[in-house]
Amino acid sequence: MMHLKVGDKAPELNVKDQDGIVHSLADYKGKKIVLYFYPKDATPGCTAQACNLRDNHNLLKKAGYHIIGVSADNENSHIKFIEKQNLNFPLLADTDKELIKRYGVWGEKKFMGKTYDGIHRTTFVIDENGIIENIITKVKTKDHAAQVLSA
Repeated sequence: MMHLKVGDKAPELNVKDQDGIVHSLADYKGKKIVLYFYPKDATPGCTAQACNLRDNHNLLKKAGYHIIGVSADNENSHIKFIEKQNLNFPLLADTDKELIKRYGVWGEKKFMGKTYDGIHRTTFVIDENGIIENIITKVKTKDHAAQVLSA
């Protein structure tokens, strides 16, 4: 599944957010990014993670981070999720899973005895030069901002 490692150049983004705006790494040149991949809008774990990042947005921003969420949900789903949870960062709608696969977070999962393909909850911390400086695979959804800040 995952093929990227710390020190690698982050793969390009070029994916639309909830408002149809295309985000690319060039947009964030000179800025640090918290690029987090999550399975599905409005599910308990994903909501906890998004709300933790929302609630700690000022701390993350003070540390120089820009938060970007990514899932395979469409723009309308993202809009509803953002409005309901009052999120203060963009969510990319990677409906064709191109970015998800490029970052190596798509793969086999098991839940309640069933095996299926899905997004593995993973966060990439990308430095000002587009280099991956940390990869968080054991995400604590209710304390994710602290994980990012302590890296």
